[in-house]
Amino acid sequence: MLALKLEVAAELGLLPKIEAGGWGALSSAESGKIGGLLARRLHKK
Repeated sequence: MLALKLEVAAELGLLPKIEAGGWGALSSAESGKIGGLLARRLHKK
């Protein structure tokens, strides 16, 4: 699950921000985008 989460974050261009400040460095909107894309991908499988 973490690998998929990191993959989605990288696609959104958020990986450098996560690497610098951890998951807590993301805004709620950024976290929501990651969560939404994760849900879509998991639902397709």
